[in-house]
Amino acid sequence: MKKTDFNYLLPEALIAQKPLAERNAGRLLCLDRTSGRIIDRQFTDFIDLIDERDLLIFNDTKVIPARLFGKKHSGGKVEILIERILDDHRAIAHVRSSKASKAGTLIELDKNYCCEVLGRADDLFQLEFKGDDSVLFIVEQIGHIPLPPYITREDDESDLTRYQTVFAKEAGAVAAPTAGLHFDQTLMEKLESKGVQRAFVTLHVGSGTFQPVRVEDLSEHLMHKEYFAVPPETVAAVQQARARGGRVIAIGTTAVRALESASQSGRLAAGFGDTDLFITPGYAFKSVDAMLTNFHLPESTLLMLVSAFAGYRSVMNAYSHAIEHSYRFFSYGDAMFLSTEIRRLKDRF
Repeated sequence: MKKTDFNYLLPEALIAQKPLAERNAGRLLCLDRTSGRIIDRQFTDFIDLIDERDLLIFNDTKVIPARLFGKKHSGGKVEILIERILDDHRAIAHVRSSKASKAGTLIELDKNYCCEVLGRADDLFQLEFKGDDSVLFIVEQIGHIPLPPYITREDDESDLTRYQTVFAKEAGAVAAPTAGLHFDQTLMEKLESKGVQRAFVTLHVGSGTFQPVRVEDLSEHLMHKEYFAVPPETVAAVQQARARGGRVIAIGTTAVRALESASQSGRLAAGFGDTDLFITPGYAFKSVDAMLTNFHLPESTLLMLVSAFAGYRSVMNAYSHAIEHSYRFFSYGDAMFLSTEIRRLKDRF
């Protein structure tokens, strides 16, 4: 398939610029993977679509306030977006300034912090942060939440909590696993009371998730790398869900990529490392039975992943339906549930 097969026209007014007042107040488009049938629901219905035999897999990555502002000794302004923290004092980052920053350039940051450009790393820069404080500590003191480029406003204090899942634990992402943003603590407790099991993976979402596919031939696309980890207890939970006849339901495309990256041998195995797994139509899923996801950018790798999971024509038709019915798109937008049992579950309402 070609990149342009995944293009669609989205009215700008449907791009959610702010979260709703309540995390679970959004809408939920349910798409049957087998028939392509669509049912419009509210996200609060999600708990009724889940069976107590099912297993929900969440991504517990934590968004760091990765956007920093500074200046060179010359006075030139600099904007830094941390892509990955390498160790206590070094990080890989995007660096924007009027003139390219050379090795040895010192960048003055707020609160008297400072970093030095060590050199280039492909399209990124390697930075060393001076002083005794760690990179993570520094960004938590002076950083801004790195809202996606399609959110055109400046970040504010509310984004510190709302662009973060309630179960975030492992710091390292520069973008939120957005399907998880719909869950509040009350819903998590209701799922637990119902007997629904949960498990966690980690995938630190990088800024590359927003990068467009620049080649028409998808086989030529170089996927960005992201760190993932699947712990042994999650593998055991998946095996137990299979044994009791439940579904493995990934909460978000990032959870899908983590599970499938750990399943490349043919079965799910515990492990960690970098993944550049690029999932397109024709891919045979090994560990995921159903998926909750938000709506994704045109021609994006995430839209391609969702199309691989639920069928290209069904997904593109669902996106047309969502636009026609004014669903809210992208990070702070509404959600889709991709399953194979919508007809049976419809009887519960």
